[in-house]
Amino acid sequence: MIKPGFVAAEDRETVTAMLRAQLAGLPARSPFYADLFAGHGVDPSALVSLDDLRKLPFTDKQLLRDSQADSPPLGRHAGVDMVDVIRVHASTGTTGKPSWVGVTRRDAGTWTEMVARAFTTMGARREDVVLHGSGLTLFVGGLPIRDALEHIGCTMVPIGTGASDKAVQALESLGVTALHATPSYVRYLAEHVRKLGRDPKEFGITKIFVGGEPGGGEPAFQQRMEQEWGARVTEGLGNADMAPVLFAEPPGAGGMRFTGGRHVVVELIDPDTGEPIDPEPGATGELVYTSVDRECCPLVRFRTRDRVLVTGLAGDGAPLIRCVGRTDDMLIVLGVNVFPTAIRDLAQTLHPRTNGVVQVVLPGPGPRVEPPLRVDVELGEEPGDQERLRQEIEELIRARLTVRATVVLVPPGSLERTEMKSRLTRVCG
Repeated sequence: MIKPGFVAAEDRETVTAMLRAQLAGLPARSPFYADLFAGHGVDPSALVSLDDLRKLPFTDKQLLRDSQADSPPLGRHAGVDMVDVIRVHASTGTTGKPSWVGVTRRDAGTWTEMVARAFTTMGARREDVVLHGSGLTLFVGGLPIRDALEHIGCTMVPIGTGASDKAVQALESLGVTALHATPSYVRYLAEHVRKLGRDPKEFGITKIFVGGEPGGGEPAFQQRMEQEWGARVTEGLGNADMAPVLFAEPPGAGGMRFTGGRHVVVELIDPDTGEPIDPEPGATGELVYTSVDRECCPLVRFRTRDRVLVTGLAGDGAPLIRCVGRTDDMLIVLGVNVFPTAIRDLAQTLHPRTNGVVQVVLPGPGPRVEPPLRVDVELGEEPGDQERLRQEIEELIRARLTVRATVVLVPPGSLERTEMKSRLTRVCG
């Protein structure tokens, strides 16, 4: 059952009507969905309530890739002709090959509305001067975020990535109050500032908005970055194929709430069986999205592969979530599911003995890995007894994640750094 928590009670009737209209017309404008529904023997116009969504087939990333390969450039699922598309974004996924996402003028306006609501939820205000440290090219965390921040009325400083010296100049002279970036870049920029002999806190940032990769909600990461910058860290979660930001963390809430309004229906499912899961505190599952009023790329029951934990409920009963990792990134060690982000969070708790930078070294492509799991961990400013530290990390991994690991301590700065998304695994066969 789709709980009212993901669809506000006052919106449920309206969303149902909008979705019924969307589904009724979808086969006529999307050959992809005409075939998918026919192949599963379902009639989308028979949807009466949101609970009926579970009767429809899932859409996954491989189906979209195949759709675009069969009918380039946007695929048989696009829903509109290219002449109606005003902008194209992309997600690379694990293959490295772009998966194109078209946006019509109406879609762009809807995105702006949703993302502005998310950033307002995270604490953005008209008086903020926001240093935008995310890519401004095909990445959906770039231009759509700019549109939303300007919609709110923020002063937006579009630094992007690959320009950390310019970012420092902006911090020095523009009265920047907030930073938006991936968690990886927030950490990267702090290290860059310290290499210049400066203290990140001296710039007076009070808000940090992170997203684009799992990890921004890790308690140890949040605490470390808040101490490093002297700023409050809040997290957003989105999806390139559906919308840039759909969940956002109210300051101090301990999780992200759905901020997509009437435009997207969210389900929580068991990633193995596909069965729905009630979004109650303590529940874990995979997020599934259905667009309600999308013109281009109107996806139905799209499996995001984002594995989330319901951390609690907001005052109005809305579920609060944390993304614990992507199913695509998950490792399986003797039947135990292990997310590299969880290992990073454990290492981060030992700061300043470690600096929180880790990488899991795999003998071959995952997800199945024979124990012990090799984990490279960078030393911090005050490592102390390194042999004891190594043993302590191994014990933490075994106690918290129930897998055996072999930890290799490496000098600070020796693992790969990136200004976008950190690579937490590498294959070394």
